[in-house]
Amino acid sequence: MARGTVTALACCALLAACAGAERAPPHSPPPPDDNPRKFYPGDGLPEEEVDVAAIPDAVPVAEPRSANGNRPYAAFGKTYVPLKSARGFRQRGTASWYGRGFHGRRTASGERYDMFAMTAAHPTLPLPTFVRVRNIGNGLSVVVKVNDRGPFLRGRVIDLSFAAAKKLRMAAAGTAEVEVTAVFAAGDAMEKENPGDAAEPQWFVQAGAFASEDSALQLAQHLRRNGVPAVGVTGIEKNGAKLYRVRAGPIRDGENAERVLRQVLPLAAGARLVGI
Repeated sequence: MARGTVTALACCALLAACAGAERAPPHSPPPPDDNPRKFYPGDGLPEEEVDVAAIPDAVPVAEPRSANGNRPYAAFGKTYVPLKSARGFRQRGTASWYGRGFHGRRTASGERYDMFAMTAAHPTLPLPTFVRVRNIGNGLSVVVKVNDRGPFLRGRVIDLSFAAAKKLRMAAAGTAEVEVTAVFAAGDAMEKENPGDAAEPQWFVQAGAFASEDSALQLAQHLRRNGVPAVGVTGIEKNGAKLYRVRAGPIRDGENAERVLRQVLPLAAGARLVGI
């Protein structure tokens, strides 16, 4: 499968200097264009089976623009200048995905890549931007958070997480023709994708909050292995410090939320139910 994040793919030693542009961190070069199903060295499918149907789409929320991920940068001899706004953005082209080989590594936005989260990489969209990706071949669509840079192969327009690719039924093929539509981007006024829709209450089961992102990711993996659905890690600023919350959700039905809470409590004694 093709993959091209700034944090994971570009070789600094091979990049020509570009005035005013950052250089991408070092990694292996991308696979050849003529073999779209080839994995990057060390990449591949997850080691364990995960029910991606239980993983919800990314929920657009107002977040600050990434401090480092929105600067011009160079990759494989080409300079990329991130867009100032994603309003009205729509694009068609080939999507690819990346997986186990990059799980837990830093993305261009500074967040850790989670192959089971609904995220993606794009060369120029503001970080973060929430986009809807529609598989043109089968009509399936997902909403993902763009928090990384790539892909850099000609004709590729977006690199999806494994979970997003699986939900679009393109993981086995490696690539698919898609349409990418911006839903909401950092720095924009918060708007609903469908303004006429009534707001629905949503619940989360919060299993814990940590100053260490690694601790949060370990708990999330522990919960997934024990069958807890829709587990994700989100970073927030609180009292000037960064916290990483481990949550299952969103869950729109209160009874289901309580059922998930009972499932989580034996695994994380401090779990609690929170609503938005």
